[in-house]
Amino acid sequence: MCPLTVTIPIEEEFIQLSKLSLPKKSKEEESFVIEAVNIFKSFNTSTLSNQESLEQVVNSLVLRINQAWNTNARKVNITRHSKKWWNKDCNQALNKYRVSRNLEDWKSFKRTVKSTKRSFFDTKIQKVTNKSRRPWELMSWVNK
Repeated sequence: MCPLTVTIPIEEEFIQLSKLSLPKKSKEEESFVIEAVNIFKSFNTSTLSNQESLEQVVNSLVLRINQAWNTNARKVNITRHSKKWWNKDCNQALNKYRVSRNLEDWKSFKRTVKSTKRSFFDTKIQKVTNKSRRPWELMSWVNK
């Protein structure tokens, strides 16, 4: 019998620890949208006559939109709690436990997380089922 040896090359993985984000319905999001609309309104497209001029306009547009994004977005650290269901109540309960280290505060935090998750996913399920009434669409949403 001969032992089998396999070498698997593993590349170093880049793990992103932060990202720029615009919280929904925030002042930052509103400012970004207003700036983006104004950028589009201010562009002069009457001089577009060839591919080069189109590329210049598009590159300028991209640059200005990126500047607006960088101005209004804020840096958010990605943590294990970076979930769509995570909210201010979860933060407050977790911070309360971290300060007190009390078992009752830990239990309260776990109850808050559980009820927040249940509420979030029940709402998502209701949206999908009321919109289409097709179970496979619900399954495709879960897999995303």
